[in-house]
Amino acid sequence: MFPGGGQPDMQQLLQQAQKMQQDLAEAQQELAESSVEGSAGGGLVKVTVSGSGELQGLVIDPKAVDPEDTETLADLILAAVRDANAAASTLQQEKLGPLTQGLGGMPGLPF
Repeated sequence: MFPGGGQPDMQQLLQQAQKMQQDLAEAQQELAESSVEGSAGGGLVKVTVSGSGELQGLVIDPKAVDPEDTETLADLILAAVRDANAAASTLQQEKLGPLTQGLGGMPGLPF
């Protein structure tokens, strides 16, 4: 239903959609330029990812390297990547959440 039972103002709807698209593009650009860090093993392995989830860096403390136990190192790396991706996901919700709420939870959107 539209206020007063009238027809929607198509020009206004188009302007709102264009503004929303612009805001969304700006938020996505901010995410791509942002970075978050994840760590594991008390900081023995640190991972940096962009706000959009792209792996940007990996730092491994020499204390984490045991040639006899590469499985533990692999587990630490996976845990650090997961931690960083969780931080990126939180950042995405902060940046994109308010923009997508106006869409009424449209199915098929990745947020």
